[in-house]
Amino acid sequence: MTGFVQASLLFLDVDGPLIPFAAASQQYPIYATGPEPLGADANPLLTRINPEHGPRLAALPCEVVWATTWMADANEYIAPRIGLPQLAVVVWPEPSDIDDQDERNGLHWKTRALVEWAAGRPFAWVDDEVTDTDRAWVAAHHQGHALLHRVDPCHGLADSDYAALDSWLRQWVRHSS
Repeated sequence: MTGFVQASLLFLDVDGPLIPFAAASQQYPIYATGPEPLGADANPLLTRINPEHGPRLAALPCEVVWATTWMADANEYIAPRIGLPQLAVVVWPEPSDIDDQDERNGLHWKTRALVEWAAGRPFAWVDDEVTDTDRAWVAAHHQGHALLHRVDPCHGLADSDYAALDSWLRQWVRHSS
């Protein structure tokens, strides 16, 4: 009998990776996915989410976790839109609990919470705000392997992003078997 090996985590932000924005003059594609969950019409940006993200995320060898300010709303409005089950959600610290010194030094306010949530497990963090400061801090404070993957918010997750994530995640599946 072999020991239990937990899957790598994929911390997924919504705004930027799944909902592209920030392109000054770009027209974004609109995706129709059927009946909208009650209240989904309150956010017209939801139509920018490509439903193909769901199967592509589900095919990655990891446990996907919402790491977004959408928090539980991601399970209500986004998961059904792209065909994902209910996912775990990172609960963020209160703004008063975030170290102001971190922000002055360029550390993203999510970074410490994600390392704590991972608790030593390998993880990939997909966000449009990841910086070299975050990468250096994670390398110094996380005992497991980590990939901090920045996505261009003008385009959102693209084929090249999925290829990089899949390649990185699969190396930890092989090494943990």
